[in-house]
Amino acid sequence: MKNANKLAIGAIAGLLTLGLTSATALAAKPGMEKCAGVVKAGKNDCGTSVHACAGQATKDADASEWIYVPTGTCEKIVGAKLVTAKK
Repeated sequence: MKNANKLAIGAIAGLLTLGLTSATALAAKPGMEKCAGVVKAGKNDCGTSVHACAGQATKDADASEWIYVPTGTCEKIVGAKLVTAKK
């Protein structure tokens, strides 16, 4: 493989890693919690057992789809369910 190809592949890998790290840091921001059952189709924040990416919810208010909301907000939304971390 030529050096130019190696350099290009390294640059792309670096950008992808930076993007994923930034998304994770943003999602795990203090003062936010996961709230399920209130997501509009295509507006979910992360993957589920059905798909692996954000933005792939196929129907509104699916109980397995979630978004991040400010802490304390989820319990105020009718039909919402707070998603807790599995231990």
